[in-house]
Amino acid sequence: MADLIVQGGRPLAGTITPSGNKNSVLPIFCATLLTDEPVTLRNVPDITDLNKLVAFFQSQGSTVEWDRAAGTMQVDHSGFRNRLDGDELPQDMRSTVLLYPALLRRLRKLTVRSNTKGCSLGVREIDPHLDILDALGATIDHGEPLVIALPDGFKGARHWCDYMSVTVTENFAMAAALAEGNSTLINAASEPHVQDLCAALVAMGANIEGLGTSRLEITGVTKLHGADITINTDYHEIVTFLALGAITGGEVRVEKALPHHFDLIVRAFAKLGVTIEHEGDTAIVRRGQKLLIEEPFTSNLLPKIEAAPWPYFSVDLLPLMIALATRCEGTIHFWNKVYENGFSWIPELAKFGAHAVVSDPHRLIVFGNKPLHASTVDSPYIIRAAVALYMVAAAIPGKSVVRNAEIIKRAHPRFVENLRSLGADVEWR
Repeated sequence: MADLIVQGGRPLAGTITPSGNKNSVLPIFCATLLTDEPVTLRNVPDITDLNKLVAFFQSQGSTVEWDRAAGTMQVDHSGFRNRLDGDELPQDMRSTVLLYPALLRRLRKLTVRSNTKGCSLGVREIDPHLDILDALGATIDHGEPLVIALPDGFKGARHWCDYMSVTVTENFAMAAALAEGNSTLINAASEPHVQDLCAALVAMGANIEGLGTSRLEITGVTKLHGADITINTDYHEIVTFLALGAITGGEVRVEKALPHHFDLIVRAFAKLGVTIEHEGDTAIVRRGQKLLIEEPFTSNLLPKIEAAPWPYFSVDLLPLMIALATRCEGTIHFWNKVYENGFSWIPELAKFGAHAVVSDPHRLIVFGNKPLHASTVDSPYIIRAAVALYMVAAAIPGKSVVRNAEIIKRAHPRFVENLRSLGADVEWR
């Protein structure tokens, strides 16, 4: 594991071009396995999970030519071998579940032996994935190991999700795109990366209606074809660098900033006294923001930022707002409606001197602008929490260490390089 060594207290300033969205490229890359025709991907981020998937596809006979410097990838699955050595899928990453629809179409049977049940944020059940595969024509043997079979191909179906799951929605879209007949998913997730996958499937010949809504209507086609697909920029990374500019008192511009996704994000920043401006598709946080928590009109209630599935404020961005709140004047309530362990990293935040009280597994109160000091903290295995700890360290004069922060590389392939371009004094050790 790698540590981040931080000399904080420097205002960050400059211009950043964000990476391609990790949460878009992984399902889109898995979706390329639904066709034997060549697919070109552009703006591809060099992240660890994608490297694992590339190695898996190549081991199965696929051709993947990846120009990492240019961010382009040529994918051809015409040589994919329709059996798995030892029936094993890539290990140690949640996104493996996104391979199920394409592998079932090719192999007709899938044996799942690896542990796909959780992460540091809490239990991540695969039952909803099994429910949609069952609805679309697969048979499930719930023994140990789990065996999923698809003897006759996917069949169109109507399914109503218990909750808005991103990966369940993505798996439904991939399976239903090539199912026989019509399919409907109600209570579908609609995050930008879900929209990106659906748009990529449409570019490959799928018939999908309802992109960006909670109801997807999909008419199955017999075949998907090749396409040229550009991965959208990562709105998580856009928010990260805007928040870093704000917390350090600097001025940061982020290009290709997807302003059509930012209405609610801009309002969340405003609750912390930070104004985000847009010039075309460039987002800007100006130097010397007030960092004053906005009082609500209903003055007997605490100001609040609540996070839940899109189009709520993204739960993955909540740690960045928490870090920023530690430097703000005032008190604010955060509500994580998704993960039961979303605040497990707060004791590390307290090592900097931050005052934050976890009310219950889903709610947190931050008492801002308390005296902070440089410290050594331990990163959890949560990408944005690791980034949040770095944010606080960057705002405090002196040397801090964020230990075991390598998980950041899963989403930010050039994290330290980008920070240095903004004037940060930071390095991996």
